[in-house]
Amino acid sequence: MKQAIVHVALVVRDYDEAIAFYTQKLDFELLEDIDQPEQSKRWVVVAPPGGSGTTLLLARASNPEQEKFIGNQSGGRVFLFLNSDDFWRDFERMKANGITFVREPREQEYGTVAVFEDLYGNRWDLLQLNPGHPISKRNP
Repeated sequence: MKQAIVHVALVVRDYDEAIAFYTQKLDFELLEDIDQPEQSKRWVVVAPPGGSGTTLLLARASNPEQEKFIGNQSGGRVFLFLNSDDFWRDFERMKANGITFVREPREQEYGTVAVFEDLYGNRWDLLQLNPGHPISKRNP
């Protein structure tokens, strides 16, 4: 059996500002932007450059209850993990693009990691996993 998580929904305030952040600040690729007028929404999917795994579905909050979770989808914990094939290249590029890092880089037994925030305050790990890490073995 082979299964995969295809999308992770990320609640955003506005489609266009979220697309601009992910494509211009993080260099993600815009894979889909399809208007769905019958539902008053758009189907917006972005993915890291060169990635072949899970994508982000940018889902605009459609009511006050959903709006409460913009920027805090995981209660202040790191929510998403962006693995890089070159941590220092991406760290420096992201800093130059104005990304806010809330924890500076450090070496851990699993690899190199730093914590940054997206435009809404969701926390992300930028990391480069060591070659022996179980995820690295699954995705050579």
